Amino acid sequence: MTRQEPPPLVSVKGLRVSFEDRRVLDGIDLDIRSGEIVTLIGPNGAGKTTLVRAILGLLKPEAGTVLRKPNLTFGYVPQRFAVDPTLPLTVSRLLSLPRKRGRAESEQALSEVGAAYTIDKPIQGLSGGEFQRVMLARALLRRPDLLVLDEPLQGVDVSGQAALFELVGRLRRLHGFGVLLVSHDLHLVMRATDRVICMNHHVCCHGTPHDVTRHPEYLRLFGPEAARSLAVYTHMHDHDHDLRGEVVTLHEDGPTTRRAGGGGS
Repeated sequence: MTRQEPPPLVSVKGLRVSFEDRRVLDGIDLDIRSGEIVTLIGPNGAGKTTLVRAILGLLKPEAGTVLRKPNLTFGYVPQRFAVDPTLPLTVSRLLSLPRKRGRAESEQALSEVGAAYTIDKPIQGLSGGEFQRVMLARALLRRPDLLVLDEPLQGVDVSGQAALFELVGRLRRLHGFGVLLVSHDLHLVMRATDRVICMNHHVCCHGTPHDVTRHPEYLRLFGPEAARSLAVYTHMHDHDHDLRGEVVTLHEDGPTTRRAGGGGS
């Protein structure tokens, strides 16, 4: 008997969005289900953030439909979140906006993302990686059915990027929510996602990372070198990074942790 897939959390059909006389999205079809990571890739200006905003209900499409599961709850980490540098705002206070949260609830969410130690820190004193984890904790407090991450690696140093993607994967497995991810970092995306949607105002191709990187439309957008470098990266990548940016070398006998740039420990 064929296993029936659960109904999608979000189903996008024939979506079209224009700004003045410029067509940004045209004929977009997309389903997102619980427990899967779906990643949108494409060149700058391809309409990825516009699609996210339409899915979230932040803009009305010109044509097409966005059907959402009844009572669907989003957890959203936007591409940019500006904080006035003169505003005395701690992590604890940020997590209580716009809805007040108890300290224990905030600490639990921060612990899940490896950032419990930041709870009393001022927002302005956080590193890029710490700030992104705090924003992720803020999204988790909503107990989302769908976690939406728009370019979550902005401001995160190289050593923390892989750790952040691994964290998203662990949270997905723990909570069972779906994940919609926007990213231009092809190396990390192809390691961490279940399904890739390659777009440039329309859906150019979609499928597993393996299939998409061999599709003619993907190669046209990113070039054959991108596919070759991804293949090398996938097969030769022999280490990972923990949440503090330390390198974890992978062995059959188990992982060995060493500091980034240093020797093994």
